[in-house]
Amino acid sequence: MERTTAAHPVRATPPVDRAGPGGTGEPAALVGRDTEAGLLHGLLGRLRTGRPALVEVHGPPGIGRSALLDHAAALAHGAGVRVAAVRATAEEAGLPHGVAGRLLARLPAHPAPTGTPPPGTAGPGTGRTDGARPRRTADLCAEVLEAARGGPLLLVVDDVQWADPRSLRALRSLARRLTGVPLMLLTSRNSAVPATADERIDACALAGEDAVAHHALTLGPLSDGAVGEFLTGTWRAPVDAAFLADAVRHAEGSPALMRSIVGRYVRHGWTPGTAPEGRLEESAAEAVRERTVRTLALLPDELLGVLRAVAVAGPDCTPGLIDALAGPRALGTSRALALLRGTGLLAPGPRPALRTAAAARAVLADLGSEHREELHARAADWAHRAALPDRALARMLLDARRIGATWAVEALRREAEECRATGRPARAARLLERALREPVPPALRIRLLTDLSAAVLPTGPEAASRHLYRALQTPGDGAAADTVADAETGRALLRAAELLVARGDVDTPRPRIARAADAARPGSAERSGLRALHRITEYSRPDPADGAEPLLPDPCPPERSAEAAVAAWRTAQRGRNIDRARRLARTALAPQVRAHVPLTVQAAAAHALVLTGDTAEARRALDEVLVRAERSDARAVAGLALLVTCLAELRAGRDSAAAEALDRCEGIMPGRCWHPLMAPGPLALRALLHLRRGDRTAAERALATELPPGAEGGLPWAYLLYARGRVALAGGTREQAFADLLECGRQLLARQAVNPAVLPWRSAAARAREPGDPVAAALLAEERRRALLWGSPAAMAAALGEGAAATGAGGTPAPGRERPVSWQYRQALVALGTAPSSGHLTVDSLLGSDRGAAVAARPAAPALPYPSRPASRPGAASGSASGSVSGAGPLPPSRFPSLPPPPPASVRPPAGAGAPGRTAVGTGPLTRAEQRVAALAAGGLGNRAVAEELAVTPRTVELHLTKVYRKLGIRGRPQLAAALRRTAGGAPGA
Repeated sequence: MERTTAAHPVRATPPVDRAGPGGTGEPAALVGRDTEAGLLHGLLGRLRTGRPALVEVHGPPGIGRSALLDHAAALAHGAGVRVAAVRATAEEAGLPHGVAGRLLARLPAHPAPTGTPPPGTAGPGTGRTDGARPRRTADLCAEVLEAARGGPLLLVVDDVQWADPRSLRALRSLARRLTGVPLMLLTSRNSAVPATADERIDACALAGEDAVAHHALTLGPLSDGAVGEFLTGTWRAPVDAAFLADAVRHAEGSPALMRSIVGRYVRHGWTPGTAPEGRLEESAAEAVRERTVRTLALLPDELLGVLRAVAVAGPDCTPGLIDALAGPRALGTSRALALLRGTGLLAPGPRPALRTAAAARAVLADLGSEHREELHARAADWAHRAALPDRALARMLLDARRIGATWAVEALRREAEECRATGRPARAARLLERALREPVPPALRIRLLTDLSAAVLPTGPEAASRHLYRALQTPGDGAAADTVADAETGRALLRAAELLVARGDVDTPRPRIARAADAARPGSAERSGLRALHRITEYSRPDPADGAEPLLPDPCPPERSAEAAVAAWRTAQRGRNIDRARRLARTALAPQVRAHVPLTVQAAAAHALVLTGDTAEARRALDEVLVRAERSDARAVAGLALLVTCLAELRAGRDSAAAEALDRCEGIMPGRCWHPLMAPGPLALRALLHLRRGDRTAAERALATELPPGAEGGLPWAYLLYARGRVALAGGTREQAFADLLECGRQLLARQAVNPAVLPWRSAAARAREPGDPVAAALLAEERRRALLWGSPAAMAAALGEGAAATGAGGTPAPGRERPVSWQYRQALVALGTAPSSGHLTVDSLLGSDRGAAVAARPAAPALPYPSRPASRPGAASGSASGSVSGAGPLPPSRFPSLPPPPPASVRPPAGAGAPGRTAVGTGPLTRAEQRVAALAAGGLGNRAVAEELAVTPRTVELHLTKVYRKLGIRGRPQLAAALRRTAGGAPGA
């Protein structure tokens, strides 16, 4: 016996065209089977000479077995060979003599003339008309052999695996009697249902090979060339390589699937070049679904139940799981799986599984949702008891009803962690959302929401915030409040809160964090951490309501280290006590207490060290924060640590290290992942880096990036305004630079961030003014005073360097690490910080003078329209430099520029007298109280800050400002500074 397997096509069989929509033809179904077609053509030619043949065609469903048999029938008709063809079906598998009876009914009575339709399509009218089925096997053999003696005859039986036992026995008997008869028996069998020893159709063992030609053809998948031939025949033109590769991948070498895909294209009028993207994959899924639905309609209930069990179990299906889900049945599991493989729905392999996910969905589509969820729940329970891996367990739990067991939540959470670690955040999010459907304790619920937020942050930042909001929704009364006070719940709440704050979301969660802090255990580290985060949210908004810093014992206990970190950050922003800020920051960052301090709060303490000038120490702390944040998958905290690292490197003059930190930050936290309030921060740092490198165009391009709505209200907005001002100043647009820098100052002063080490906006704004301008002199003097009050050498050096650049005077460079500060230099700094406003005082002039009295003897600069503090207040300037040095101590905080004292009463003009150059618009000159309020408001302070500075109520400030606007003839605060400059030559009224 010759056994032939599929080979690559040698030449294409001429297609039989059928008109398609729009004139597009469809090729014949037989493509890529030239070797098999040639073999059948030769056997039919020898059949006409009287040589019999027995041919078996094997292959999986959809591989083209039926198409090859139809092609053989067409060849036989063309060669004048009579044909009788039938197809066995699963429905008649139990009908005795069902196939044999239909075959006898199609036997031709006489040889068919050439040109008439083949018997397979002409119907049974040319055969027996009595419709009687043979009663014995010999009946079929006798009738067929008698018909064959009248001329060559081809018998075709498709899907012989469904033939009933008696018809199969008749076919086997006929195959053994082929010798000497011009008869060819052509059968096809689904290779997924292999034949047993009693089902094989073989020729007579005594017949020689020359007596009966016996061939077994095994059809394999279509080759890439055959698929290309199929597509080219459809559209009458070659298709591009990309479409061909996709078609090969989706069709999986199945001619039936390929015909379904191309048929859908033809019906919709699509072509490979005009079809929308994704249509090929969609068509393949639809073809699989349609094929599955058609097959399901033919399956008995027992097989359908087994198939549903396979669909639920998926790739982890086992016979035991099938038995647990499908229940008792007459068919054994092995036999049921063999029959299902015959339908082509199951994929090849040791484990039973459907070929595609679309097929699995189609199998379960006709079930109700409750039935589906119950099946998945039973499968998950069996998988848990069988100790299947978390991957299998989680997949079954996704579509299951609520289990109500701890193992289900833990399995889902472990698999979600694995998905996040392997870069599948969408899958992790689905698993965590399913876990949240289970009844879980409050602490575990908060952790699940926090993990879910981290999973969706890269693709859905707003959804990430909503999940954290849900985590912070803690009950405030009753028995639930005791649950919130649990230590484990407090730690979970603390992590959720710090992720929100690190991302820059400080407005919406503020009340939730406050409630969580109140509900936490008194005296616990969790309560201290939540209070610290709440204070960060308070300090980040304008005019913070709780401006007073918390009273902390000295030394600070470990459980309150988080509050010490925020107190250090706040002290550094206010620029009041550098020693205290440094001590508190180091307390919070000590190795023995870091476990009690949230990472976000540690980043704030490191920022305080940056402001104190301890950048190396700050970088070490930030590196530790970054490592722990990446280990815990806290993207927002890691991004925040890198932003502070960039600030530290910029302050240290290491531009390349700063750029590296910023690049890494953008890789971890792209701009879309930040909260809108935080979005301006990375852009500002990028622009400043470009400006430091001399690339103003790149800086302008960075600043031109579109910001999300709501980005203007946060502290990072001040950094962006500062960067805009510096870039505008570098481009020569002084007015725009001055406006941006003044607005930057207003944003900072509204948050009580007066320390020039935060942002030296005053000296930058002074550079935007003309040399000798009184406003510039006042800004420089205030920055020098603030720098001296803070005491950081870096801040003082920056203030002096910017002052020299703004005034055009040369200055002595500030001492560095290798040059200690001399007492003369200190005295000069004190003199600069306490002298009246003057644009021409420099360190050189003070160091070159023999006596500090030269400071008082120098002519004063033109008076500004800002009133100064009364001389009786602490820190007022004395009349000589020596007095300033001897009386130098901690200067009082001030939110407005340092100005010269008011003229003595003897030189003041009488009340109501007009001053030169002053135009009275309102009802009279400004009073001293109005001048003080106007000066502070023009300097950028809000009403609440002005009221705090002057020890009055905000209502009093509003009334004074209303009178000022009326007297100066202006409409509001934006015009106040310009109006005060116009009245600079006048003296204040009484």
